[in-house]
Amino acid sequence: MNNENAGKLILRLTVGLLMLFHGVAKLIHPDSLDFIRMGLSGLGLPELLAYGVYVGEVLAPLLLVAGIFSRWGGMLIVVNMLFAIGLAHTGDLFALTEHGGYRLELQMFYLLGGLAVMFLGSGRYAIKPD
Repeated sequence: MNNENAGKLILRLTVGLLMLFHGVAKLIHPDSLDFIRMGLSGLGLPELLAYGVYVGEVLAPLLLVAGIFSRWGGMLIVVNMLFAIGLAHTGDLFALTEHGGYRLELQMFYLLGGLAVMFLGSGRYAIKPD
């Protein structure tokens, strides 16, 4: 049995719904953006970019879940995760956990899952298939 459209739907829903939890947490606790603002200003970037986290962790996941502009949603998640890794996790790029797992496995899941959706598209089971 070969159903790549079901696989694309499962990928979109998994990446989208799991990332959306992070976005909703930031909506409920907007003070969590302070850490992002500090990291951006430390790099000489405008603190206003911190609000982009809502694009990458709320809007993009909703696009994936609904299957509207899924490729764009995947790309936004990739950009969001590159910023997250760059701002908060560069020291862990080559680190393992005490159990031998990759320290950034969650971040890489979102980054590579978003990248996969960007390349694969939504599949047939979407509001606006691409």
